[in-house]
Amino acid sequence: MFFATGFFATGLASGTLTGSCGDNPGIACRMAWDVTHSTNAAQLVRVYLAGPVSEGLRILFVIVVALIVRAAAHRVINKLTERAATATLPVAQVIRPHRASANAAASAAAAAGAAAARAGDAPVLVQEDGTERREQRARALGSILRSGVSIVVFGIAVLTILGDLGFDLTPLLLSTTVLGVALGFGAQNLVRDYLAGILMLVEDHYGVGDTINVNDATGTVEAMTLLSTQLRDVNGVVWHIRNGTIESVGNESQGWSRAVIDYPVPYEEDLARIRALMEQAAGSMFRERGWRKLMLEKPEVWGAQELSSKEVTMRIVAKTAPMRQWEVARELRARVKATLDAAGVAPAGPDTIVITAPPGDPGSPPGGPGSPAGGAAAELPAAERVAEASGADDPRGSAP
Repeated sequence: MFFATGFFATGLASGTLTGSCGDNPGIACRMAWDVTHSTNAAQLVRVYLAGPVSEGLRILFVIVVALIVRAAAHRVINKLTERAATATLPVAQVIRPHRASANAAASAAAAAGAAAARAGDAPVLVQEDGTERREQRARALGSILRSGVSIVVFGIAVLTILGDLGFDLTPLLLSTTVLGVALGFGAQNLVRDYLAGILMLVEDHYGVGDTINVNDATGTVEAMTLLSTQLRDVNGVVWHIRNGTIESVGNESQGWSRAVIDYPVPYEEDLARIRALMEQAAGSMFRERGWRKLMLEKPEVWGAQELSSKEVTMRIVAKTAPMRQWEVARELRARVKATLDAAGVAPAGPDTIVITAPPGDPGSPPGGPGSPAGGAAAELPAAERVAEASGADDPRGSAP
């Protein structure tokens, strides 16, 4: 009676295939009707077997399509990131020279090639460093894009599956919108940190291994996420800095670095001679292949940087590969000192005051009453008098 009422209510006639399974009978319902010719059996198969299987197949189809779309998008992103990571900078086109200057151009090119061969691997180091940075940045951006594509694709798939299961998506979408607005207002600092991290990554402000100056911290970047940056200073202290709080950052290892050496010389020395000696020391160091790999250009003597009544501070600089300025500066400072010492240039330093005992009365013997302190100072050797005089100026004082 129940099934008959249901059939008549839906406009289906009992005792037939279309009356039991509908106008478009499925395979399972048709097989049940062909085997049993029972309306009840056909309806049971249709409601409890064919329906869930059909819904499961639709859900499986949505998931498979989402996986295929995600894999295709990831493949495209991987190709783009690999192309960006391995791309080289465009080279300017060479203009064909006139016949009159062909020989001169060829000789100039040969000279340039020889100079490049003698230059060692300094440009190669910079190019490799830039390529490595570009690879890291491209792969990081690719990871972000892949994560974003996965979230979008699977989000759409979940909404589609919920709609197939009969859920009303309007309240869910409204609740999600309200939740997003609430999170946007309540987590402004978090959103700002993530946006700042993405922008710093896209614009290549710094990367892992760079030495940077951020706020009150200076150190080497050990880890970088979209939320924060972790760096370690020279004392071993690890700093965790939120990306949203970084207003300005100084990168000491991007592109190239510069070694700066300030060397004091006595005021009386000839500065032209000192400059020539410094250039000699810098040139000999630059001609060595091992050090030429680290220096991009020949060191330059800038000249007198500071003046005082006793010394002149001469400055010499060298353009180096990133993060190699300190070792170049140490070696160049030692070379300059050795060259100046070999040329007889006295080191500049604080004056040494030597106090000698004043002469006594002509008739008094040495150490007599006419000598100060009974002639004790006159009897001291010169080295002890220098020590005594310098001890009087020592801020730590001497024993009473």
